[in-house]
Amino acid sequence: MLNEPRRRAYLDAMQVVPWLPRTELPFAAPSREWLLAPQAPVEVAPAPVATAATPASAAPPRTVERPKIEVPRPAAKMAAKVAAEPTTPAAVVEKAVQAPAPRFALQLLRSGPCLILVELVTGEPFQSRDPSYVLLKDLLRAAGLPDSPQIIGEPVRWPLLQRGNLDQGPEAARDFVQGFVQAQLEQAPSLCLWLVGLPAVRFAGEANAEDYDRELQVEGLGNAWALPSLELLMDEPQRKASLWRAMRRLMPRWKQREE
Repeated sequence: MLNEPRRRAYLDAMQVVPWLPRTELPFAAPSREWLLAPQAPVEVAPAPVATAATPASAAPPRTVERPKIEVPRPAAKMAAKVAAEPTTPAAVVEKAVQAPAPRFALQLLRSGPCLILVELVTGEPFQSRDPSYVLLKDLLRAAGLPDSPQIIGEPVRWPLLQRGNLDQGPEAARDFVQGFVQAQLEQAPSLCLWLVGLPAVRFAGEANAEDYDRELQVEGLGNAWALPSLELLMDEPQRKASLWRAMRRLMPRWKQREE
């Protein structure tokens, strides 16, 4: 608590004139005599009037500045804290930017000793009269495998969730697809895993379109074969020649059971 002389000094510095009653107020505490003492009038010197005779280099009149009372604000504190922090690269924390979720649908089938992970371009399961399904049956027949493959489970559609904060980027999609295929391999091993279509090649075989018609060795999945999508084979029939050559090289893998 401020004593009276200091309080009056603050009021004088802020040019606040205290109000005092002229007469004694009823039921009021008696005033101190030194408070009622008349104050010496303060003479204010008139401001100088600029005239033609006043030199241009004359100093401007000195004004009395009021003391500034700094009030701390949260925004000011935060700005001062940020300015005080080091700006070295080691001290800057970058927010991880999640990659956009890929979109695809895959169907897993089994034909003899082989598993087939094939892209569903439309996102819907195969129908018996679909041209792409007819082409798949032709490929299986040419490879010496049963042309009526067994459908395993529901199609794998990605992303799993349309909303939410769950990471559904490419790495999460790869882990999910490989885990799904590994679970089926534990139940029944496969001599060769067919990866048909770019999503199957990318998220199960960790390869790209440049690896079409090649044999892959995927950790946890074993031997795999990268194939173009069925729709791409129908749109570009010239791809069937290189596919047939790759098939002839790989056929001994799934035919060794017959021997």
